[in-house]
Amino acid sequence: MIVLFNKPFNVLSQFTDKGNEGSDRRTLSEFIDVPNVYAAGRLDRDSEGLLILTDNGKLQARIASPKTRTEKVYWVQVEGAPLDQDLEPLRKGVMLKDGVTRPARVRLMEAPKGLWDRDPPIRVRKSVPDQWIEVTITEGRNRQVRRMTAAIGCPTLRLIRARIGDWTLDGLPPGAYKVLS
Repeated sequence: MIVLFNKPFNVLSQFTDKGNEGSDRRTLSEFIDVPNVYAAGRLDRDSEGLLILTDNGKLQARIASPKTRTEKVYWVQVEGAPLDQDLEPLRKGVMLKDGVTRPARVRLMEAPKGLWDRDPPIRVRKSVPDQWIEVTITEGRNRQVRRMTAAIGCPTLRLIRARIGDWTLDGLPPGAYKVLS
C-alpha cells in the first residue's frame, strides 16, 4: 500500500514525538489514520509537500536510498532575485560541509498555480525581493535544498516537495492524503 500525503508546515514526518512528552509538536497521527505505514524518507518540519508512506519495507528503502537516485522535485521560494546564470553552481554540484552535491536540474519559475497559504506566512521584507525556483535532486541529504540555495546566496523562505519519482501532489490539499493500491 502507498499513501500520498501533503504534509503541512510545522508537522513532523513521524507518528509520535518520541522523547518530547508534553510537547505540542504536530505529528502524522493527527492527519493519517492508516495503520502500519511508515514514511519513505523525511521531510523537515519546516518544509511542506509530498510525503510517501508505505507498508512495504522494500519500497520504503528504494524510495529513500540515495543509490536508487529517485528524483525529488521541490518548489523553492528564495530570498533575492537570482537570474538563471546564478543557478549554474547548483547545476554543476555545490560544495556543502558534507561534500559536493550531485548536479541538480534547476529552473526559475512563477509561483506554483493553486498554491495554498502557509500558516504562519513566510517573513517578507519589502526591501528584498523573492523568487520561486524548481530544484530536482536525486539524493536527499539533511536539509540539502536549503543548504544548496544558501550556498549561492539565496536563502530558502519556503520549500514544497512537489514530486517523488512518478508520484505528485496533484489534487492533494495540505493535510490530506490519498491511498493507492
